[in-house]
Amino acid sequence: MNKEAKFTVEQVDAVTPPRRARVEDAVEETSAAKLERKRDYLEGFLKAKPAGLAPGEPGGELYDSVVAALKEIYDPEIPVNIYDLGLIYGVDVSGDGDVAITMTLTTPHCPVAESMPGEVEIRAASVPGVRDAEVNLVWDPPWGPDKMSDEARLELGML
Repeated sequence: MNKEAKFTVEQVDAVTPPRRARVEDAVEETSAAKLERKRDYLEGFLKAKPAGLAPGEPGGELYDSVVAALKEIYDPEIPVNIYDLGLIYGVDVSGDGDVAITMTLTTPHCPVAESMPGEVEIRAASVPGVRDAEVNLVWDPPWGPDKMSDEARLELGML
């Protein structure tokens, strides 16, 4: 199939430039509507997950589920969950669904030193998709208030 394209050429002396945009032409928008539009955009942006992300990688479904379970555990002395408190140093999820959590406590003499790691292990193991969970309790680096999230600092009045 050989179709010939036909073009017509027109000679002109000048071209009228397009009208320039002016501030007066802008659509009126209330500040509340503008804020709502920005909020919708931000929420959609934060909920979007990268394509091809494995479930056990940070941001993946299984990883996020384990972190959400950890955020349900509160320190008995400080009214903040252990994740935002900065007691969780690492969450590693294998491709087989095994979870290894590295954590610390506020002090080695913490009253929940014996029970807290067990509770963390049980909560992580109860997440659907997790085959096994293991908690590694470490003391180095030692915990300090600098490890807390901004949300925890705000909750405790430290911001």
